[in-house]
Amino acid sequence: MKYYSTKDQARAQAFSLREAVQAGLAPDGGLFVPERIPQADMAVAERLAGESYAALAGYLAGLFFGDDIDPALLQREMERIYDFPLPLRRVGSRYTLELFHGPTFAFKDYGAGFMGRMVGLLGGGDGKPVILTATSGDTGSAVAHGFHNVPGVEVVLLYPAGKISRLQECQMTTLGGNIHPLRVAGTFDDCQRLVKEVFADKAFRARHRVSSANSINLLRWIPQAFYYFYGYHLWRQATGGDRPVIVVPSGNYGNLSAGMLARRMGLPLGGFVAASNSNDVVPEFLRTGDYRPRASVRTLANAMDVGAPSNFERMLWLCGDDPEALRGELAGFRCDDALIRRTIDELHRNYGYLSDPHSAVGYAASTASGKAGFYLSTAHPAKFGEVISPVTGAAVPLPPQLAELSRRPRTSEPMEADLGALEAFIAGV
Repeated sequence: MKYYSTKDQARAQAFSLREAVQAGLAPDGGLFVPERIPQADMAVAERLAGESYAALAGYLAGLFFGDDIDPALLQREMERIYDFPLPLRRVGSRYTLELFHGPTFAFKDYGAGFMGRMVGLLGGGDGKPVILTATSGDTGSAVAHGFHNVPGVEVVLLYPAGKISRLQECQMTTLGGNIHPLRVAGTFDDCQRLVKEVFADKAFRARHRVSSANSINLLRWIPQAFYYFYGYHLWRQATGGDRPVIVVPSGNYGNLSAGMLARRMGLPLGGFVAASNSNDVVPEFLRTGDYRPRASVRTLANAMDVGAPSNFERMLWLCGDDPEALRGELAGFRCDDALIRRTIDELHRNYGYLSDPHSAVGYAASTASGKAGFYLSTAHPAKFGEVISPVTGAAVPLPPQLAELSRRPRTSEPMEADLGALEAFIAGV
């Protein structure tokens, strides 16, 4: 399998998997996409889903990466990575796929854990690689865990100072070793801009081997498609229905674009709802036809505080660069902080269910849509106790792993939102 930039419509420059992963962002500023979208045999996928998520993921990963990594080795790695449950829960009249039972209690574990293993297997290249990642919350902790103590790899994490939850920060800043967290004076958009500026600096990258573990990297993006197949299998078992509509709480839109990829691999879905917080750039586009990226605003669902989503470019590519086709595939939903609070309260009061703010956006969108299907729950409520407890009046129990982390000393470096300062730091790790 070869990979091309979303901007390379003529397919003039092909990249191997190793080259695309090491580059992170294509030289022309586009995002890497596969030369073709492999088709899954749904009978095989459903049979393997009945065995385990790891068995399903091994099959689907082999469709993309089997020419570069031995399929038997891929399968063994899937069993090591995905050794935690992935349940479909009924919440009132709706269903949710709980993606937060992994090592960092967020859906990012599915992509970041996969990438950490695959980078180690691919190897190659000159010089010590630096994984550079911007995070609005959960990406950083998942990447830190996925790459912690991977030999010969350094990880630099940029997060907006004072704009993520305490436990999210603990998960990034208590590991040490090859993990280097930077608390940036600014927003997530500033962090993301800095990452893109580093990748655009050809002179710097000629001297330093830098890649990204954000969802712009295809090894983070593609494996997120796999849990859509598993959720479909569980939902069909629970309901006997077909062609579910999936509601996706969205920030940088790697998650939703992965669902669109799964649909093009042959997964029979009825469409998607792009559920946003007040940073509603994509729902606005779906409503009006105008795409207006802008500065993000801070909300209770901080991991979705993105005003210029990188993966919008992949969403358009998946629709043949036809904005109207994209508008036809997705519905949009906007959820402000007041509705997030009401939804968290409703879920706890009516069903005894604790929901983090991001997943609450998904529930609100799912109930508003009324379509048969399920929504994705993207983070464990324990990571957002400071939001949930004042709303519900209930304490949010901490899993033992998070309780232990919260007692560890935190270490991070302050940094201005300045390209020169970031490049100097990278050069020194």
